[in-house]
Amino acid sequence: MDTIILKEVTEEDLAFVKQIYDWYILNTTATFHTAPVTIGELKEFMYVQHPRFRSFLIMASDQAVGYCYLTNYKKRQAYDKTAELTIYLAHDCYTKGIGTAALQQLEAVATAAGFKNLLAIISGDNDRSIRFFENNGYFKCAHFKNVGEKFGKVLDVVGYQKEI
Repeated sequence: MDTIILKEVTEEDLAFVKQIYDWYILNTTATFHTAPVTIGELKEFMYVQHPRFRSFLIMASDQAVGYCYLTNYKKRQAYDKTAELTIYLAHDCYTKGIGTAALQQLEAVATAAGFKNLLAIISGDNDRSIRFFENNGYFKCAHFKNVGEKFGKVLDVVGYQKEI
């Protein structure tokens, strides 16, 4: 496997991030967005140069192959020790260990930022993501039934948690 490093996202990287995210929007139920997002909409949940909620490109052999970030679980002070995390890889980069390497690095960033809990919010039919988080020490902590609809399919949302 290539060496995987995280590179802080810059404004210039957002077009690449949007390209990956838009593919998932148009082709999967991994996200509940139903139409491509604008860069402005992307920046509403993926922060650039934030001191705690950091965003990264996932680099393999100096090539960007995905992105990951920490964001607010909810914008209320009582949740200051909790972050929601997200990882998206280019759709041809699965099963190469890239996601696990990126997750381990993102967890280290979260620990250094003072977070105690990480949450992954996942579409209930996204078996690949569910297995990924379970295999990396996350446990199912929530299940919301029939809360979304995409491509004519009613979808559940599950929450996975890891205390770090």
